[in-house]
Amino acid sequence: MKKRLVTVFGALIALLLGAQTASAASAAPLSQVKVLKVESPACGFEDIGEGQEKTRCDHSGPNIKIYVLEVGYGRRAQVGLDGFEVNGTRTPVCAFDNGNLTDCTVGRKTVGYLYVFDLAGKQEGTFTFSNTSINAPGNTMSTQLYIK
Repeated sequence: MKKRLVTVFGALIALLLGAQTASAASAAPLSQVKVLKVESPACGFEDIGEGQEKTRCDHSGPNIKIYVLEVGYGRRAQVGLDGFEVNGTRTPVCAFDNGNLTDCTVGRKTVGYLYVFDLAGKQEGTFTFSNTSINAPGNTMSTQLYIK
């Protein structure tokens, strides 16, 4: 009887552990990267449309910022302007139940990141952003935009 109780108890523990593992989702692979906006004192905010290759406004001058959305989880973004490294910040992005993106609050699942890059005095050139998924399929996604 004791042996059977230990076997049943062991099976129950295995089921509970399995259920806990099954409910945890792995990080989503990268599914999108895109430049959302470019900001400068000369032009304010310029929305960047799908397939747009260069800014419409002449942003040249100091204090240009670039806003990039990354959906999914990447390893380490590679970012530059004409090959020179660009620094920035990264903020988690979450999703409402309807799929619309929003700032993260307690209890929401992070679905990606919003990056804000400061060109730190650089005034014009080709901005590039790329990243590789942290998990399968290990895909690399990239975007670029000519800032004028």
